[in-house]
Amino acid sequence: MRKQYRADGLDESELAAGPMEQFGRWFLEAAQEGGLFEPNAMVVSTADAEGHPTSRTVLMKAYDERGFVFYTNYDSRKARDLAENPHVSLVFPWHAIARQVIVTGTARRTGRDETAAYFRVRPHGSQLGAWASAQSSVISSRAELDAAYAELTARYPEGEQVPVPPHWGGFRVVPTSVEFWQGRYNRLHDRLRYVALPDGSWRVERLSP
Repeated sequence: MRKQYRADGLDESELAAGPMEQFGRWFLEAAQEGGLFEPNAMVVSTADAEGHPTSRTVLMKAYDERGFVFYTNYDSRKARDLAENPHVSLVFPWHAIARQVIVTGTARRTGRDETAAYFRVRPHGSQLGAWASAQSSVISSRAELDAAYAELTARYPEGEQVPVPPHWGGFRVVPTSVEFWQGRYNRLHDRLRYVALPDGSWRVERLSP
């Protein structure tokens, strides 16, 4: 299975001054013009203290000059990994437009005020789900999960405020490098990478495909 990618490429002269501004440009195109389902979906790869890696897809919920934010149960496997080893990789796999954004960086927990503000705008059912699921733990059956959700639904009916779980919150991935990958004909892709420098500026490198 093989496809030829797009002819138009990515040139250094087109890049924004910093990676988050460039990401904003590409994300807007992916969201508005790419016809992508959930363009904010990203693969988060972590490794535990022994270096054993795991990957999973999560939804990015915010981005700005400080980095990329996602939310999770702090008892989940990814959160336990990040507690032991804060180094993380993100991939935005925008296959439909032959683009990827590949981020490496370190993850830090968001503050509780920021977490609470986001939790309040989640759908009611998702708020209950954050309580019902002991994420990444082994459970006996689907019925166990459904029963926990049903009990929470009775306790916090629609319209009643659901408290923010103490074990749930955000991570902000602060990038040390951000690569913009543009698929090109004959597998001669364009790969431009921003690398963070000690003075806070960014160096741009072109990588061979």
